Amino acid sequence: MIAPMVTVDLLYFARLRETLGIERERLVLPEGVTTTGELRAWLATRGGAWASELDSRRQVRMAVNQDLAGASQRLSDGDEVALFPPVTGG
Repeated sequence: MIAPMVTVDLLYFARLRETLGIERERLVLPEGVTTTGELRAWLATRGGAWASELDSRRQVRMAVNQDLAGASQRLSDGDEVALFPPVTGG
């Protein structure tokens, strides 16, 4: 059985946007990438700044359709996924 293609829109904010040199992209997820955690790990395989910024030891938050998401959040076709560093403020 062939798994349906899942396309997501990725948005990068703050340090990630600056370091990775990209603001947004649309991706068809490879087979086996079904959660935000798997997406992050897969993006890190791009190497270089991607590997450094998305390393599991670095704090990166993710939101799916503008709701904060944990690593086990399942992704669906058409989801908007935002990646951003933790923000502090006062």
